[in-house]
Amino acid sequence: MTLVPPDPRILVVDDEPSLRQMLTILLRREGHQVVAAAGHREALEALRGSPGPFPVVLTDLAMPDGSGLDVLAAAKSRSAASQVILITAHSTVDNALEAMKAGAYDFVTKPFEPRELALLVGKALEKYALTVENERLRAQVRPKPGDIVGRSPAMQRVLELVERIAPTKTTVLITGESGTGKERIARAIHDRSERSTGPFLVLNCGALPENLMESELFGHEKGAFTGAAARSLGMFREADGGTLFLDEVGELPLALQVKLLRVLQEKRVRPVGSAQETPVDVRVLAATNRPVELDVSEGRFRQDLYYRLNVIRVELPPLRDRRDDVPVLAERFVERFSREMGKNILGFTADAVRALTDYDYPGNVRELENVIERAVALAGSSRIGLGDLPPAVSGLAGATSPKLLELPARGCQLDDVLNEVERRFLLEALERTGGVRTAAAKLLGISFRSLRYRLEKQNLDVAAGSEEEPEEPLSR
Repeated sequence: MTLVPPDPRILVVDDEPSLRQMLTILLRREGHQVVAAAGHREALEALRGSPGPFPVVLTDLAMPDGSGLDVLAAAKSRSAASQVILITAHSTVDNALEAMKAGAYDFVTKPFEPRELALLVGKALEKYALTVENERLRAQVRPKPGDIVGRSPAMQRVLELVERIAPTKTTVLITGESGTGKERIARAIHDRSERSTGPFLVLNCGALPENLMESELFGHEKGAFTGAAARSLGMFREADGGTLFLDEVGELPLALQVKLLRVLQEKRVRPVGSAQETPVDVRVLAATNRPVELDVSEGRFRQDLYYRLNVIRVELPPLRDRRDDVPVLAERFVERFSREMGKNILGFTADAVRALTDYDYPGNVRELENVIERAVALAGSSRIGLGDLPPAVSGLAGATSPKLLELPARGCQLDDVLNEVERRFLLEALERTGGVRTAAAKLLGISFRSLRYRLEKQNLDVAAGSEEEPEEPLSR
């Protein structure tokens, strides 16, 4: 079935009256509505005065009063779906090819066969109609802020589970590697629940020392400990009537695990320094990227708390196991970063899409987001190409970088070389994992403390990374 554009008008632009008249007659015989312009100036006036975009513009490339390239730009600025066909002499074919790179649909050289031109116009009209229809459908299904993007079977199963559990009051444990989007899933559960009008608070359980963590969770009274100059409600009471998301719950010290279990069971909190308990109505969602069952078996996580949190479990697959989602996520990130940076990036080249899809993403969705932000910032054209991607993703590292370890003929200072290698690996690990230090340490096969020591040694402690290791508890 042939698609019919919603507005089947064609703009014909040529300074030669005989050719312009011939094209007008030819296209009207094919059943098209034709508007004719005698040159560049009239074409721009027709585009500005038209009630809607022209589905197809047929324009001469070289005209006395201007260029067909300007007509192309004006038509595309009115509607990116408009299809522009250039008419050119043999001497300007190179210019026509450049125009196609700028978005022209096709070009024909003089002299041309009228019947072939009519067929080409028909195909351009179909392309316009298909583009408009696709954009209409995309607008209908375009994710709203906070929605989860995922068309892979693995993510579809996750989203189906989210829809089923959101209306309940049950605690949920969300597991998955760092950067897979655990907080977004928690937010989606909250937004689809009866508590959606209440607060949604997030606490990273690995970000504070034990004494401050207790106060942050349960609150404290004025003067309860040194530095407690004022009364604090704590996140449980602040989240009353809503949802509290405990990220990296596996990092909680055992002593706090006992107190958290009591709050979940009794639905009452006792602030630090108070003898009174206060009832709270809070739904708790928890997340971890640690092997929580192993922590339980080795005594680092209480089994009774694990059972209390793990009533329903949502496991997020790593991005490498749902590669179908990479192009969709990448397109969404391009739209966002293009808008934020004031750039007009329309998408990716085929090579860039293949490279993005083939890469394993140790940092998962967070790493992909960073990759696209970098690519949008570096892109010099309307489409992100292979060269705009980081070497680790594009596979161009070997072609663009010197060998990392190669003994120069004149020798070297080994300590300096090893120091530089360490610095490069630290920075790359942090870039891949979006600055999350626990994930960077895992990627490098070292402990969190070792990573922190190396960052400090390299003077990268302040500039790189966003996650702090829990400190030893301080006595009040």
